[in-house]
Amino acid sequence: MADRIILHCDLNNFFASVSLLYNPTLKDLPVAVCGDSENRHGIVLAKNEIAKGFGVKTAEAIFEAKRKCKDLVILPPLYKEYEEYSLKAREIYSRYTDMVEPFGIDECWLDVTGSTVLFGNGEEIAHKIRRDIKRELGLTISVGVSFNKVFAKLGSDMKKPDAVTIISKENFKEKVWPLKVNELLFVGKSTFDKLQSIGVTTIGDIILCDNKTLNRLLGKNGIQLKAYALGEDNSPVVPYTADQKPKSIGKSTTTSKDFENNEQVWVAFLGFAESISEALRQHELYATGVQVHIRTSSLTVREFSKTFPDGTNCAITLAKRGFELFKEQYHFTEPLRSVGLRAINLRADCPAQQIDMFGESEVDKKTEQVEDSLYKVRQKFGKNSIKRGRII
Repeated sequence: MADRIILHCDLNNFFASVSLLYNPTLKDLPVAVCGDSENRHGIVLAKNEIAKGFGVKTAEAIFEAKRKCKDLVILPPLYKEYEEYSLKAREIYSRYTDMVEPFGIDECWLDVTGSTVLFGNGEEIAHKIRRDIKRELGLTISVGVSFNKVFAKLGSDMKKPDAVTIISKENFKEKVWPLKVNELLFVGKSTFDKLQSIGVTTIGDIILCDNKTLNRLLGKNGIQLKAYALGEDNSPVVPYTADQKPKSIGKSTTTSKDFENNEQVWVAFLGFAESISEALRQHELYATGVQVHIRTSSLTVREFSKTFPDGTNCAITLAKRGFELFKEQYHFTEPLRSVGLRAINLRADCPAQQIDMFGESEVDKKTEQVEDSLYKVRQKFGKNSIKRGRII
């Protein structure tokens, strides 16, 4: 059986590059796309190559970035435009294969195994895509070419910007094994720290570990990482389809002023639940669980989740479930800087409601009927046509 040919396409400095298309006079200056510092989202979301040269990093505070580069130009994010250019890039990929799997807004895997007769080998296809992206969109892209997804992703990270890197069965040991272990896909900070604690610093070091040690340290994920290091990733490229159902739907916010009481959280959850309920209805899904996310003023992050026997797409029910879970788990030991609510364990069918001995269901049918009416009004007259008084 012939080897697969997998490409990983990564649009370089995507947010900053698209923003500069709308601000071309800034292209020779250090530029960073940042959240609104007035609303406490003051972090670097993306930077161009010039800013990167000054040491500016994604996710650091604006004041820290300006300390490194006093002439840094700050631009606001253009989310609509980012989505537009992401879709345009995928249209270019789809000329070469129908096997395109998005991995975030600016990255995609492509399986071009069946495209070589028309377009040449993997490297030739990668260069054609690179040139198309530059000519048609004015952006640059790095492409990794390999025989599996993990190494293709690694390849696109190895040389930036505007580059093609080949990782083959013949050269992967010399190219991949000397790299730091945290460059391997799915090795986050926690995993990196654990691996370092047993002397694993490079990807090649992983293969020297016995499976029992890896399993004890990281569970089955440790054994999977060893397989990746050996080039044994057989995961398929899974094309995204328009009717693909989400696995969870959530909403969160970083507050303009710290939340200090339950009432503020309840109002936020009501607003989140309205948005989540609408998305569930659009996808014809029901949530049988909720997850609550909080970040304290000291930047400690905590998440809680709970499942329920009854499925729902009702906003007030989702808000109540999330709020009750929040009150069970958090008692305002310190103010909250951000909160979030997520519908999880989504199902296409609504699980049968559990009736208690008094004939009452946890999900109030009258409330759901009211919610259905609200949804229909908004569908007909717009989202802002009717609002809850508490949110206003």
